[in-house]
Amino acid sequence: MRSPRKIILGVSGGIAAYKSAELLRRLQDRGFDITVVPTQASLNFVGIATWEGLSGNPVQSDLWKNISQVPHVNLAKNSDAILIAPATADLIAKLAIGRADDLLTTTVLSSDAPKILVPAMHPNMWLNPATQSNIKVLAERGFHILEPAVGPLTSGDTGIGRFPESFEIIDFFLASIGSKSDLLGKKVLITAGGTREEIDPVRYIGNRSSGKQGYALANASAARGADVILIAANVFIEDPVGVQVVKVKTALEMGEKLFELAPAQDLIMMSAAVSDYRVATRSQSKLKRDGSSLNLELIENPDLIATISVAERPNRQNQIIMAFAAETSISIDQAKEKLVRKGVDLLFLNDVLNQEVFGSESNGGYLLDSAGVVAQFPYQSKDTLAEHLLDLVVKRLD
Repeated sequence: MRSPRKIILGVSGGIAAYKSAELLRRLQDRGFDITVVPTQASLNFVGIATWEGLSGNPVQSDLWKNISQVPHVNLAKNSDAILIAPATADLIAKLAIGRADDLLTTTVLSSDAPKILVPAMHPNMWLNPATQSNIKVLAERGFHILEPAVGPLTSGDTGIGRFPESFEIIDFFLASIGSKSDLLGKKVLITAGGTREEIDPVRYIGNRSSGKQGYALANASAARGADVILIAANVFIEDPVGVQVVKVKTALEMGEKLFELAPAQDLIMMSAAVSDYRVATRSQSKLKRDGSSLNLELIENPDLIATISVAERPNRQNQIIMAFAAETSISIDQAKEKLVRKGVDLLFLNDVLNQEVFGSESNGGYLLDSAGVVAQFPYQSKDTLAEHLLDLVVKRLD
């Protein structure tokens, strides 16, 4: 299962609604793409303009608008999790009896994604037997419920019912959806896509890499709390949320960015397919066919992986560098030699002849270190593979 990326933030009508603005920002820092679904009552505290400005996504609260688009069903289908914070006693009661009379409750009822509730209310309301019974019913149905915090309340009273701190909510949310925060505070640099070396203004030498594996790694790393920079070469898919993307075209451009950014990183994952050669002299105008043969002089590009792995920098010993090797035949011995020759810590080896990799949604192969095979991965989604690779890499980070 891929790490959830798109989530609904439901906001119900309690004074704590304003605190959800900070929660939204902190979730975005983790790489989540958030659509806010406020109840009508909550708009008395925080308006639609604020939620749209913060989330960067359209916000709808009225069940009876855009009916032709069936908004509650589409929201449910396109979201990986639903987080409702704050959840009032009234909303909890509606959910417990399966009531669906507004956009948020109909969306919850339409969704089979994980659902997380963060109740916030006066202590008397929280401890009321009706609320406690409703909470028990929802927990039995699979809702994940974070108990309110204890502290001073808007009413001037003190007790249980306070909206928890954002970091507590995020930790609970990540645990509830099976995600992890084991890269929190780490800096991760990833390369993705395929470089292109121009022959003339029209033609180039390139490869078939789509960049999907690198983007999956970037998404997974950001979701685990990492500060991610992605160097993307000629990738034509949507940029990951919460990731700094640097666009390049050629091997030399990628190398320039690598050498600039590498010193500050804890983990470098080089999944891009870098052209081994470039033309010695690029034509300034389109080469015309004239019936004769055409010879191109090619010169080697720098070996970016080998160069970056041996480059002297203060924190090199504390860095983990993973290289990727796409081969048309699998030789573990040759891969081990390549790992040592490149000077990297880990090498992911895959077979691009006998399994569809380029441009596809799936990948499989072997992860090696200098001692041999660390793990073998069956052909699976690139999102899932990214999670498995990170599980193993994280263990090597300090």
